[in-house]
Amino acid sequence: MDIDHEDEAVLVEIRDLRDSLAESLRTPRRWTTGMRRTTQARALQGSNTIEGYTVSDQDAVDAQTLRSLHFMLLEHDLSVDPGRIRPGPIDVRDESAGRTVYEGPPADTLDDLIDTLVTSLRHDGADTLVDAAMAHLKLVMIHPFKDGNGRMARALQTLVLAQDHVLEPTFSSIEEWLGSNTDDYYRVLAMTGEGRWSPDNDARLWVQFNLRAHHMQAQTLRRRFDEADRILRSLDDLILQHGLPGRTVDALFDAVLGLRVTRPAYVKQSQIEEQTASRDLRRLVESDPLEAVGNTRGRHYLASTPLRALGQEMRSTRASLVDPYPWLRDDLRRRARR
Repeated sequence: MDIDHEDEAVLVEIRDLRDSLAESLRTPRRWTTGMRRTTQARALQGSNTIEGYTVSDQDAVDAQTLRSLHFMLLEHDLSVDPGRIRPGPIDVRDESAGRTVYEGPPADTLDDLIDTLVTSLRHDGADTLVDAAMAHLKLVMIHPFKDGNGRMARALQTLVLAQDHVLEPTFSSIEEWLGSNTDDYYRVLAMTGEGRWSPDNDARLWVQFNLRAHHMQAQTLRRRFDEADRILRSLDDLILQHGLPGRTVDALFDAVLGLRVTRPAYVKQSQIEEQTASRDLRRLVESDPLEAVGNTRGRHYLASTPLRALGQEMRSTRASLVDPYPWLRDDLRRRARR
């Protein structure tokens, strides 16, 4: 698919942002582990990541890879035949409107369509971000499985992105952004597909939607990285003030970000004995950075009022994100009302 000057300018900005993120991750920083953990958690909230499934440099994404990935994502539900291509027709229903919004291609065409898809992954030759967006679109429109096609398409997109080696999958993924903008995601899919398998349809709006997501997600990560540096400086002061062990900084960092702190997780993060972890957490409660919630067995810890204030201060001073396609969301809504 050809891109215009506006799209090329956005691609240049995304490349610069991704290079900047990669440089930050190459430089050892104390927040890297915590940022990786929270970024992955946010992606999981938005969709499904490919964490735990790797394809080496020598491997090609092929039909078997797609089936294996589908099995990994759906193995908890045998009723949807994880890892198997659907044997019959399929459609997508909008239950609120009581109508079919998309009909997948016939089952007897799926093998050829999937082969064409995986061949295109090797030979498209466009920018990786565009290739990944098109892989997502093609798979979700082919709709080769009984269930989980959207999750598979988003996972495939992240898998293709990982092949450019600029950023690891956790930081390449736009699943968090898509999960936070699901209405627009479904709108642009519906406008591009027009209700049926139509490979000749214009995919420009879909690609622009994805480039916008990459741009906004990269800005979000850049902002989080900067905030992490500031948070850790403040936590260093707090730890020194209360005479707390330096290892407690990871637990406090998670709490500032709004995550629950648990003793098992703290033991694993800090690689300490459970008795030591219990003593550390008790001191964090007594000195006020954390608040204990629940009884002994189910107890977890949250940021106290002063620590929540630190997180709120960071959020209140955030710069606004810059929209690379300021017209796109209004255009989607206008087209949807037609």
